[in-house]
Amino acid sequence: MANREGCLVGRGALITGAGSGIGREAARIFAAEGAHVVVCERDERAGRETVSLVEADGGRASFVRADVSIASDVEAAVAACVEATGGLHVLFNNAGVFPADDGSPVATPEAVWHQVIEINLKGVFLGCKYGIPAMLASGGGSIVNTASFVAVVGAATSQIAYTASKGGVLAMTREIAVEYARQGIRANALCPGPVNTPLLAEFLADPEVRARRMIHVPMGRLAEPSEIARAALFLASPDSSYVTGTTFMVDGGITAAYVTPE
Repeated sequence: MANREGCLVGRGALITGAGSGIGREAARIFAAEGAHVVVCERDERAGRETVSLVEADGGRASFVRADVSIASDVEAAVAACVEATGGLHVLFNNAGVFPADDGSPVATPEAVWHQVIEINLKGVFLGCKYGIPAMLASGGGSIVNTASFVAVVGAATSQIAYTASKGGVLAMTREIAVEYARQGIRANALCPGPVNTPLLAEFLADPEVRARRMIHVPMGRLAEPSEIARAALFLASPDSSYVTGTTFMVDGGITAAYVTPE
């Protein structure tokens, strides 16, 4: 993946949760399109590994360690991005968790609820809280917030904290999009379907669990992280210059389906 003149040349991009999965692929793809990527990750080893991969591809990347649920960490990460790249033009609030104990409303421990909301929802809020002023000072840009297809459908196999957190991301993204539309900032919610990551592979290891979920995917397979990252690239780039406030579904047709193919 060689670096080249691309759609993000000259732009500073901060990606949270960039140590693996969608975030790592986004870092590589954004850098290949010319962005100077700041890898924001709580796991320093994983984050620095992403930086090494970007640099091996010929791209530019820097690392900043941050826990997105801690305001001072996020504020410092935004400042580090501006210092390293000269500005903040793309903010991809991607970090998130999906604990195994997140289930039905009656079974989910309160501690798990708080953990998920703190990272998945508050983390996006903090990214926007500190990222928007930096983006305005940089002349505007694009915010991409990772939500999920589960924010717009119901499931009998519930993951109540995760679902609630992602629904909150959708509502918050719309509000931000409208408020800052005339100030040069676009904001969109990226809503992936199930993605082929180690976390989901572990969750779907049980054949019955996997079969119950995969039957609802019209395409009959999981998304690859790079497919979601390329959707994020579209939202981050000038190619989507008239797109803001959207619920951008990349779910293999799940939310469009009533009956799936045999």
